[in-house]
Amino acid sequence: MARRSATGAEEPGKFVVRRASGSDADALVRIDSVAAEGDEGRRTNIGRWCGQGLAIMAEDASGPLGYCVVEYTFFEQGFVTMLMVAPTARGRGVGGRLLAEAVTSCVTPKLFTSTNVSNQPMQRLLRRAGWAPAGLLHGLDEGDPELFYLGPRDTAAVRP
Repeated sequence: MARRSATGAEEPGKFVVRRASGSDADALVRIDSVAAEGDEGRRTNIGRWCGQGLAIMAEDASGPLGYCVVEYTFFEQGFVTMLMVAPTARGRGVGGRLLAEAVTSCVTPKLFTSTNVSNQPMQRLLRRAGWAPAGLLHGLDEGDPELFYLGPRDTAAVRP
């Protein structure tokens, strides 16, 4: 949760993490670089994820900072399908907090995610958050294999 001052105002640099609702979809589209550039498939997915209660979002007084989506279609285990942090919010711990919430809210014994070999920032974030490499898959994106990760099992060890 965000820290509040004695007057009840949110302290600068702090943010809250909560479950997104259908009414949050348009705001999340605006901070998603792919959707904002006009990708209709991504826009549709964001609306579906929010409407189905699958999206977790981080926000502060200025609005959404990022979001994370956990689905349960990967071998009947949890899978972080999407993690997006607005470019202006990167480096503030938003991604780590979203991943921590994904781990603690996951309803299956295991939680996985993946990222391209070329996505070094995501790989660093996953390592810092205690995720372990779980495999490599060639053929999804030509010339850029997909790295799979397994989330930490001990939620007490999750570091945002």
